[in-house]
Amino acid sequence: MNASNGHVNGSGCSHDSPVERPSQIAEPLSAGTMALMVELEVPFAPSVIEWRVTNTAQDKKRGQIIPYADQRAYTDRLNVLFSPAGWTRKYAVHTSANFQRSKDQKIVAKVFVTCDLTIFGVGSHSATGEEWTDDENAGTSAEAQAFKRACSCFGLGRYLYYFTGTWVDLDDRKRPKITPKLAGWATPEGWRQGLRPRPAEDQQSSEPTAQAGMNHKSERRQNANVPDREHTELVRQVEAMAEILGRGIYRGLLKTVAHAWKPQDVHEPALLQKLLSHMQAAKRGLLRLQAAQVRAGTEAVAEILSTVNLTSLDQVNNLETLHKIVLAVETRAGIAGPQR
Repeated sequence: MNASNGHVNGSGCSHDSPVERPSQIAEPLSAGTMALMVELEVPFAPSVIEWRVTNTAQDKKRGQIIPYADQRAYTDRLNVLFSPAGWTRKYAVHTSANFQRSKDQKIVAKVFVTCDLTIFGVGSHSATGEEWTDDENAGTSAEAQAFKRACSCFGLGRYLYYFTGTWVDLDDRKRPKITPKLAGWATPEGWRQGLRPRPAEDQQSSEPTAQAGMNHKSERRQNANVPDREHTELVRQVEAMAEILGRGIYRGLLKTVAHAWKPQDVHEPALLQKLLSHMQAAKRGLLRLQAAQVRAGTEAVAEILSTVNLTSLDQVNNLETLHKIVLAVETRAGIAGPQR
């Protein structure tokens, strides 16, 4: 699960964080240090922002893209504000082969990288990144993901989590034909002027260029059945969760939340959105579970599963059971504090 911003549709320090430890601050921060912390939250310059396709339409002519910044942009910001000697990071690498990924039931190992980021005089945060080992760049991707998540705990790059994706036309190499224009709050100038994202950004989180806007207006005129398009997109997002969650909990949530066998059978947008929200919560729980298992060990997980009369994580089919398992494994792993 490679994620451009160091997360999977979520914040590295909030609901999507696999691992987070609160900063240990010995004494109140000085005014100067507080000013530097404020600067950490300022968005990156648009020149260092790149865009990645996360979803595509069936015809591959349109795709949903999100902005991200290279790992170097994060290190550059830390170096400018605190100097290269003012912060440090260390990594720990673990692997697990207990997760099912592909539709053909192929078992693929996963690599987990935990990054402990320390800013001297401020504190430390820890976060975990993960990737499937059949990706030749698994270690690098997991390392970058963990580092970005740890940075977001200090506010660096956190604004990128407000983006939910923008649909644009793709060329024959599946690259965006146009570069979206960032909203004012997502630029250094706008942020310093006090602009901030709305609490609930709509699905189009950035403002397309004028040409893209004209294209979208034309599409709306040609296709007046907007609810159908929204329904199709929700179905697509729900279907994408199948590989992430695994058959057990995916089918379980479809049955208990939507009373359906497949997402196409759910015709009410509100119910589809509710189903998607439950699946996203399950995804967050699985990420926490994966991170906690690294510390607790597979034997501890097996013992905890036995307490709920299960022999495998694939048998988990509801959020309540998953929540119990996550809390128990985190307790065994010694992960303190609320995991949101």
